[in-house]
Amino acid sequence: MQWKDKQTYLEAGCPSHFRFDETLVFLKRSDQEILHLVKGRTVFKALRVEEDVVVFSVTEEDGKLYIHFLNGKFDKAIKDFVADYVTKWFDLERDVKPFYQLAQHDPYLRDLVKTYSGLRVVGIPDLFEAFVWAIAGQQINLSFAYTLKRRFVERFGEKLDWEGETYWIFPQPAVIADVNIEVVRDLQFSSRKAEYVLDIAKSMRDGTLSLQELEEKCYPELKKVLLSIRGIGAWTADYVLMKCFQMPNAFPIADAGIHQALKQLLGWKPTVEEIAELARDWAGWEAYATIFLWRSLYE
Repeated sequence: MQWKDKQTYLEAGCPSHFRFDETLVFLKRSDQEILHLVKGRTVFKALRVEEDVVVFSVTEEDGKLYIHFLNGKFDKAIKDFVADYVTKWFDLERDVKPFYQLAQHDPYLRDLVKTYSGLRVVGIPDLFEAFVWAIAGQQINLSFAYTLKRRFVERFGEKLDWEGETYWIFPQPAVIADVNIEVVRDLQFSSRKAEYVLDIAKSMRDGTLSLQELEEKCYPELKKVLLSIRGIGAWTADYVLMKCFQMPNAFPIADAGIHQALKQLLGWKPTVEEIAELARDWAGWEAYATIFLWRSLYE
């Protein structure tokens, strides 16, 4: 992804099979989301980059994406960090043509890729955020998962008020690592989930768990590592692999949303074994099949 530096903003051409409006649909799916703000066709976000807090916006016009830096002038390193974040956030470097070729001949995906063409995996580039979100979402509905995340961010995150809006930044592991478990439980995390989050925060703070080391591993190796972490089961592991590590073959097959979407498509509820069988044709692109199935649920 080639971003051109125009001093106060960055510019890049949209990749093929990418529609910004589909990204916005996903980003607007909950009114409890506080880590970004969508106004019209523009998304606003704040990130901490070492000593700086950067407020920026992302929008699209005439086939080009624009990142505008809103709260100051920043050096190349910070601009590169934000550009890399956005690229990963929207999975912009993925060549999805093979997926579309596959999906056009698949009886379950064919109509979905026509209806929602341009949809991409909206990721979670921050590993700690990905873990917390996945753990929070274990065995509860999406609405309550967002409630837990909002409480977590408001309790431990960084807040910035700028030009009449409040921006929140997800907390760093070091902020969480030594807090009393009761503080997390007070947010309505279960005791187990609170323990899992605190354990991961400690491991990331201490450097025994890091994105840089993990992202060098292939899918089977990395999934094995994640499954060895207390509190991380198959669904959580594949969700993190899909959303943070951008692995297109990650497949949270037990996900309730996948089952619900397939039930709507098929007219009956398939078993996990039956889903595994029909997903054989999605090999290598299970994560993309998943997001199109999810997309069919929020009209």
